[in-house]
Amino acid sequence: MIRVLVVEDDPMLAELNRRFVEKIDGFTVEFVAKNGEEALGKIKNNKIDLVILDIYMPKVDGMELFRRVRKQNKMIDFILVTAANDTDKIKEALKLGAVDYLVKPFEFERLEKSLLNYKARKNLLIKKPFVNQKEIDRLFIGSYKEEKVKDLKKGLHQFTLNRIMKFLKENKEELLSSEIISENMGMSKVTIRRYLDYLEEIGSIDKKIEYGSRGRPSYLYKYK
Repeated sequence: MIRVLVVEDDPMLAELNRRFVEKIDGFTVEFVAKNGEEALGKIKNNKIDLVILDIYMPKVDGMELFRRVRKQNKMIDFILVTAANDTDKIKEALKLGAVDYLVKPFEFERLEKSLLNYKARKNLLIKKPFVNQKEIDRLFIGSYKEEKVKDLKKGLHQFTLNRIMKFLKENKEELLSSEIISENMGMSKVTIRRYLDYLEEIGSIDKKIEYGSRGRPSYLYKYK
């Protein structure tokens, strides 16, 4: 679970951002802070993975908070959410290592995309001791969602891929075999496996090996 601190001096926006974040699987809002000073106290005394940070706040503003945390060498990531869209602020945020920068007002879908991309990058780096160039490109060049469309393999169709993803997402609490998916989707097991292999390759699903009584392995799949 990715532990989030929301820092926002407007109580209504703070609550809205908290609700937005907690709609997305894999994230939990540990604290909401109304200014930078309060946020520094939460960061000092608690384990935080990601800060969603407004820039203009009383006492200690967002950029000053960002600078102080970086000087402390804490392994915390930042997404800046602010009405400030001037290039100087954006340049400094990038130099300090912000993972994204959202300008108010923004749609929920934009924050969702930012958080899903962040989770995908974090999961990849946690699960793999080594990564190849294609995986590095995903981290630094484009999102996983964009790559699904752009790099769709020959012989695969987006409509079918969307159907299978929808089924997996609706049953995301379960480990599913290709046989079960095939029966529910009304498609051949060979076709299903091709799409499952592709979804595993781009990091959208997990594959687990299960050994039967005779030692023959079977594969189970789960939506990330």
